[in-house]
Amino acid sequence: MQAAALARDLDLPRSSVYHILSVLVERGFVVYVPGEQAYGLGVTSFEIGSAYLRHEPLERLAQPILHRLAMQLGQAVHLGILHGNETVYLLKERPTSGPAAEVSLITDIGVRLPAHLTANGRAILAALPDAQVKALYSRRGDFITRTGLGPRTLTELRRILAEARSRGWAEEVDLVTTGLRSVGAAVFDHNGRAVAALSTTWRKQLAYPEPDAVGQTLLGGAERLTSHISGHVPAPR
Repeated sequence: MQAAALARDLDLPRSSVYHILSVLVERGFVVYVPGEQAYGLGVTSFEIGSAYLRHEPLERLAQPILHRLAMQLGQAVHLGILHGNETVYLLKERPTSGPAAEVSLITDIGVRLPAHLTANGRAILAALPDAQVKALYSRRGDFITRTGLGPRTLTELRRILAEARSRGWAEEVDLVTTGLRSVGAAVFDHNGRAVAALSTTWRKQLAYPEPDAVGQTLLGGAERLTSHISGHVPAPR
């Protein structure tokens, strides 16, 4: 949004608005986009908006859903949030038996990974407004890789996120760890904002499960958790 529009809508002197914006930029709440001569939400705003999700009540609501999904899929299932442009894992449930119970993953509780590389992070990013995604990925250096694969530009990332929106769930293959595939689905709050995601990871050489079947199963779990936190899924865009 441009400073002039803010001054008009808030009925404030333009000089006051510029002063406020400069402080907000300094503290990371907003970022200035030179090409558009406008301001967008910064990383600190996202961190504050997601902060309540670190509280125990959400984990208590999510735990039985994750447990049921882990048993249904036979795979470990995670609850993650967006922290800046990283995915932070808050909760993990494993199946009690079977090969997946023995698979060692790096998605332990508290681990942070680049959101654009994870299915969990992509599920949340896909539901954010384009301007917010642009604010999170405003520098080329934001597009780091772990295996040499993954989007290198905002245009590439937007295409990937558009595909995830179209399916209703996000996917990654070989981006976090070579040989592993992940699928994720977003959880929404009462304003229809993506505030968390459920995801699962398995070895890609396995003929089963099929990604689409996993995606639909996770989508059902994410919708249940959305309902439990009095949220709603926004209309498609």
